[in-house]
Amino acid sequence: MTIYNFSAGPAVLPKEVLQQAQAELLDWQGSGMSVMEMSHRGPEYMGIQAQAEADLRELMGVPANYKVLFLQGGAHLQFAMIPLNLLRGKTQADYVDTGLWSKKAIAEAKKFCQVNIAASSAASNFTSVPDVADWCISPDSAYLHYTTNETIGGVEFGWVPPMSDNVSGDVPLVADMSSNILSRPYDVSKFGLIYAGAQKNIGPAGVALTIVREDLLGHAAAGTPTMLDYKIHADADSMYNTPPTYGIYMAGLVFQWLKRNGGVAAMEQKNIAKAKLLYDAIDGSDGFYRCPVALADRSRMNIPFTLKDAALDGAFLKGAEQNGLLQLKGHKLAGGMRASIYNAMPIEGVQALVDYMRQFAAGRG
Repeated sequence: MTIYNFSAGPAVLPKEVLQQAQAELLDWQGSGMSVMEMSHRGPEYMGIQAQAEADLRELMGVPANYKVLFLQGGAHLQFAMIPLNLLRGKTQADYVDTGLWSKKAIAEAKKFCQVNIAASSAASNFTSVPDVADWCISPDSAYLHYTTNETIGGVEFGWVPPMSDNVSGDVPLVADMSSNILSRPYDVSKFGLIYAGAQKNIGPAGVALTIVREDLLGHAAAGTPTMLDYKIHADADSMYNTPPTYGIYMAGLVFQWLKRNGGVAAMEQKNIAKAKLLYDAIDGSDGFYRCPVALADRSRMNIPFTLKDAALDGAFLKGAEQNGLLQLKGHKLAGGMRASIYNAMPIEGVQALVDYMRQFAAGRG
């Protein structure tokens, strides 16, 4: 039986990436060492990290005036690093509130500055993206922050906020792309800073990726801890301290896999097809399954759904596991089900889920 892992993160990795890592585990390319054993200052590992950065730059079209940083601490640490580095003497920042992850970013930012909620989807119970006509962006703010995809709520921006037109850098756009980076093309030049935890579309947990415009470096607030200063990491090429070497190696293998499979644009088309397959099954179930998210704002990565009778949830999950469909239980704050179908989830996995959903509904409709 084939196993399909629908976990929201740490998430499924491409099988061929895992196979390559397995083959190289004890001896990386004839070096006689595992990547886990290499000195991060040695030529072998430095070449691995340099190649990973070069491949990411190619995949995302990262301009030359942006630094790519491989950090630690996940998105949670970034929530603090962003205001510490980007306030640049200002006292206010704009945030868009679309769900749990944006709320976490907002709560952390409030420790360092006044937060202006430029827009919120609270009125829709966080099942949609706030209408841009209702946004209240302050010209006095240091930056505008939003979460491109809410992993728990299943809400995704299909567009880039208009603040991206402000290329002068006065109010740069900051994006948490943790759960949809590399799943669709983005014009990096529209952003001042992009960050993402690795454990969804990049690699295993333990790496945080930051892409930051160079003019935003070097303005950390007085008293900022050394490890929270982006410029320190940029000047040291992400090696101020020992980096998460094996996680970066794995991320590099994923970047190479993406390149072999047509890059981000090709991956987007696959993701569209996978999401359509699952949403069509939900919407075509005569109400047995339901997705609460507004049609225009549905995520391609994280698809929440409920059954018509919550009393059936346990039976649904048990049957799913018996069919090799794992980690479908919804987040504890949302309930129901959630299928995370990141880049590495093959369409065969989504089809297997759809087949099971139809079978389950037919027996209990």
